[in-house]
Amino acid sequence: MEKKLKVAALRNGTVIDHIPSDKLFKVVSILHLDTCLNQITLANNLESAKIGSKGLIKISERALAEDETNKIALIAPNAKINIIQDFQVVEKRPLVLPEEIHEIVQCSNPNCITNHESVSTSFQVLNNNGEIVLKCHYCEREVKLEEVKIK
Repeated sequence: MEKKLKVAALRNGTVIDHIPSDKLFKVVSILHLDTCLNQITLANNLESAKIGSKGLIKISERALAEDETNKIALIAPNAKINIIQDFQVVEKRPLVLPEEIHEIVQCSNPNCITNHESVSTSFQVLNNNGEIVLKCHYCEREVKLEEVKIK
């Protein structure tokens, strides 16, 4: 069986691979790629032996900052980040959850000040016996990572 690339190779930039298909556009939102002027390739519902169906993002001429890649860990903790130079992978960046998250997640408490005033959200990332929980800086409500609502 002949193997064919479904997406063209990238000369320089960042490739985000193994994004669950249902999370692709959340990653696009977190990285604000809708306002990015670089050439961007999005592919979704690609076959994946590991996760069944995956998404892929290629961003030309841009290496994501470490804090940007760590934000991806909120949505797609098993995604793979590759930094490309001259068509070669020069860095495989691990995803690490940051200690704090700002302006990405909406507080689930309807009475929280962040849902009524022009206040940026801020959450502390906690590990409660292996379960990742986000704790709101203002109202101290805790929410499980899988239940997080992205702004």
